[in-house]
Amino acid sequence: MALYEFKPEDAEAFASYVHIPVRRRGNELIFKKCPFCGMTSTEKEKFAINLTTGQYHCFRASCSAKGNMISLSRQFGFSLSNAVDEYYRSVKQYKRFKVSEKPEPKPAAVAYMESRGISEEITRRYHITVQKDRENILVFPFYDEKNVLQFIKYRKTDFDKTKDKSKEWCEADCKTILFGMDQCNMENDTLVLTEGQIDSLSLAEAGVENAVSVPTGANGFTWLPHCWDFLCNFNTLIVFGDYEKEKITLLDEMYNRFNGTVKHIRPEDYRGCKDANEILRKFGKEALVDAVAQAVPVKHPKIMPLADVEQVELGKLEKFSSGIQALDRILGGFYFGQLILLTGERGEGKSTLASQFGSFAVAAGYNVFFYSGELMNWYFKAWFDGQVAGSEFVNRFVASSGFASYSVDNCALPIIEKWYRDRVYIYDNNILADKSEEETLLSTLEMAIKQYGCRVLVVDNLMTAMVDDTSVDQYRQQTIFVNALAKLAKRYNVIIFLVAHPRKRTGMEFDNDDIAGSSNITNLVDVVLRYSRPKGKDIPVDTAERELKVYKNRLTGQTNRVGIKMFFQPETKRISESSFDFDWRLGWEEEYEQLEFLPVRDDENVPFENG
Repeated sequence: MALYEFKPEDAEAFASYVHIPVRRRGNELIFKKCPFCGMTSTEKEKFAINLTTGQYHCFRASCSAKGNMISLSRQFGFSLSNAVDEYYRSVKQYKRFKVSEKPEPKPAAVAYMESRGISEEITRRYHITVQKDRENILVFPFYDEKNVLQFIKYRKTDFDKTKDKSKEWCEADCKTILFGMDQCNMENDTLVLTEGQIDSLSLAEAGVENAVSVPTGANGFTWLPHCWDFLCNFNTLIVFGDYEKEKITLLDEMYNRFNGTVKHIRPEDYRGCKDANEILRKFGKEALVDAVAQAVPVKHPKIMPLADVEQVELGKLEKFSSGIQALDRILGGFYFGQLILLTGERGEGKSTLASQFGSFAVAAGYNVFFYSGELMNWYFKAWFDGQVAGSEFVNRFVASSGFASYSVDNCALPIIEKWYRDRVYIYDNNILADKSEEETLLSTLEMAIKQYGCRVLVVDNLMTAMVDDTSVDQYRQQTIFVNALAKLAKRYNVIIFLVAHPRKRTGMEFDNDDIAGSSNITNLVDVVLRYSRPKGKDIPVDTAERELKVYKNRLTGQTNRVGIKMFFQPETKRISESSFDFDWRLGWEEEYEQLEFLPVRDDENVPFENG
């Protein structure tokens, strides 16, 4: 346990303090000149601070200055914080009390303490008394662990806020320490800290060991450097501060400063009281003993008891169907809060499958956001419209060259657009943002979730989604980006599909580490799907068959590396597990069927151009 721990920023702050330019090299901060001998640094003869340990060294033989940040602080007057300065380089002379014996409590002191529920025995043990000529001024002597009187505090027992300036005050120029240090059992590794002396005495009255109090209230911590070595004897600190406005005083500061276990009294154990003394007077000693015994550790925002975790049934978690029955049997559907990686060879349909998953999300009632780093806006829309329409509503056109193209029927398209309006959004690739104002994709995704209510997001693909950052290596960038996506999915309980290319491999089966880029990617995602053409000598290159394999499934553990056979329909861009069933309905068709169409006259020619 140490009062000071080195931080690289301290070395940089020191360089600024002595006005010496520096540069980083590896784990060293190299100074242009030595602050001790003043000689300019060369490649071999230099002054440097190690950014891991905080140790400094001048490598010039005639200087050879060595030390650490504490010694730099002492020699150059450089501050590392008030507490550190006070502890390591304090030169202040404090008042010394010329007393041979500890004071005997006077009757007025005993009477007052008894009125607060504290016995004469405790009053005498702690040597509480009153001033010689003013019996209404209570005197609290503060002895350190060596029984040396270091601090004296006074309290006016008949304080009247309409007449008196102060209720409490202390002797000038004293060293601030904790009250009750001399009474502590050093073999007991638990210390109980209160805000007031009468509160610590109340705990002593109840038989609680090692109860001490701060000298100058909840906001005064000048005592900490003087008591640091004393605190280091204890592994556990129980904060029994005043309970005000649903907060316990002293707790936040001590949680940040004490290196052992910090506990606090449960709010319910204050029983509607402000402090330990009020509990003693209203509910007795046993209430204080129970309160200390039932003290709980400070709740860390990222740590919770397992028993407090809400029990969730997998079947009741929010999800939507993938539209592929065989895949749903393995995954159970797409669960919210997941990051799903979809990989496959270039040009084999993984982007098509991702957009189809998006269409099923819309059909299930969810808003969807698409980021396509490779497709123009109009091209993506035509692609998505065809998937939503299905073959019944897609027209085929064949040019004289034999080239076939497809478009959604003009009667169906407005109904389709109405169906997904305000429910499907894309990243606008037409906008060329000023680099100085460029919004990151991650912030755009978060905005799509928060402002547009998108619960399903498709990022196609990893390489185009990342912003180049020359200060960070590519694999590190990928890890940071994918980790951010995973956190985004869980924070907002959304589903994110991430499309990524695999590494080029020959003659070997695909593995999770074969995703192009950092191998951390598949560790961070929840599901890994691979969609590709089947491999084999007898399989034609232009086959419509595909294979969908599940390589990772964090939620249930079920995978399928044999593959689900899939089929592709070019005119609609639909993907099905059946070679003859591509005509599923998504919901917009009901409105289309309610349209009234005018009959076509027999003698009326309907224009149609073929070629």
